[in-house]
Amino acid sequence: MTERRPPNILFIICDQLRQDALGCTGGWVRTPNIDRIAASGVRFVNCVTTAPICIPARFGLATGQYPHNMGIWQNRTYTLSPEAPTWMQAVRDAGYRTSVFGKTHLHPHALPPDSLDLREKEHLINAYGLDDVDEVTGPQAAVNTLSNLTARWEAKGIWDAFKADVRERVSSKPHLVRPSILPLEDYYDVYVGEQATGYLRDYNRDQPWFCWVSFPGPHEPWDAPEPYASMYDPTSMPPPLGPIADNPDRPKGNLDGQLSRAPTLEPGEAETMRANYAGNVSLIDDQIGHILDAIEVRGELENTVIALVSDHGELNGDHGLIKKGNFLNGAVRVPLIVRTPETAKSAVAGTVSESLVEWIDLGPTLVDFAGGEITYEQFGRSLRPVLDDPQAQHRREVLSEFRGEVMMMDHRWKMVVNTSGEPYLFFDLQNDPDECRNLSGSPEVREIERDLSIRLFQRLIKNQRHSPWPALAGQGTGSSEVGEGAG
Repeated sequence: MTERRPPNILFIICDQLRQDALGCTGGWVRTPNIDRIAASGVRFVNCVTTAPICIPARFGLATGQYPHNMGIWQNRTYTLSPEAPTWMQAVRDAGYRTSVFGKTHLHPHALPPDSLDLREKEHLINAYGLDDVDEVTGPQAAVNTLSNLTARWEAKGIWDAFKADVRERVSSKPHLVRPSILPLEDYYDVYVGEQATGYLRDYNRDQPWFCWVSFPGPHEPWDAPEPYASMYDPTSMPPPLGPIADNPDRPKGNLDGQLSRAPTLEPGEAETMRANYAGNVSLIDDQIGHILDAIEVRGELENTVIALVSDHGELNGDHGLIKKGNFLNGAVRVPLIVRTPETAKSAVAGTVSESLVEWIDLGPTLVDFAGGEITYEQFGRSLRPVLDDPQAQHRREVLSEFRGEVMMMDHRWKMVVNTSGEPYLFFDLQNDPDECRNLSGSPEVREIERDLSIRLFQRLIKNQRHSPWPALAGQGTGSSEVGEGAG
């Protein structure tokens, strides 16, 4: 009897994809290819990111650590140490040829007026556990950070026009919506999809492959190219959620500062943003379709594990806010779909799990399917038992952290404590799933707040290391901050 070949692994990350922006979740975006993955896998509706902003989230994914373990709470110019252990190394050690196409953000992107070349940092990506590399940045960082993609733009004579467009967008209102000046074939998400598709089409090694496809979109700016920019009618988009009612005497935190700085959204502007955003999601879905087709032509789809997730969400006008950087649903909840050869052939295909999961659970899950082993301390947990039984409970509660604040959420309650350890956001998710009433400071939840605070601090103490986590390459790498829009 021929021994079965280990499964190939396709790992897809979208940047700033909110949980409801799929056909199979919110229904207002057409994503037939992602829906196809969900129909043969398990979709997790209660997945939260480790941090609702790019760099802490991505460091957390790579290492299985929380921001409070690593001391990485926001977007700064950190570099993940080449000596740091990662789950990608464990996949490679299990006999896989590993690759990445797209954005990692595990080392700095250039800040004006400096510039750097991602191709000169490939040794870092190799050290993290990835053999074949074609890395890009997000759109804003592409003004100053060179890559194979920007070299292509320069050769075509379109990079200067792209730079001017991005700079003009940044200097205007933060929610400007208009199509990209890039031709469709040169748009960053198309480039990433094409490079991954070509790599898998031509792959000819004896080793099973692990391919991480990391799309820069649908991250702002809202610049989906045509024909995707005109694909959706703004009047068909779901309206944004309204203001949050609360107790004015409650403690204050980061969200209050965000609300005080929120841009003024004129009537219809949120829907216009969403229509462009939806177009970008559909563009990415089409690229995923090309990747699936290439795998199918190889005859390998039946023996491929596919996981799709996002690093954080996008408010898209909810509660008067845009972008991310807080613990509201639009920013902290992310889509998560896992499809395996087993789920595709079993009764669990197309099922929904309501179990609480964290996005750092993806690393141990993929190592589990690769037949590898994680030998360093980390806090992710393999989702394999839930994939076997979608009714199983994975976690009692989930954590997310940002700027020294911590969120804890269970099936009923969501609580956020500020940097002084005081609860300042408290939502009853059962009776207020849209988070329109902040109960913090209300007598009716005082005892529950106290009990959850005890649980939260017990969890943090349990997770706290007794020695510094060696996540950074050297000291002083967090000295200059990257704008939140860049991550």
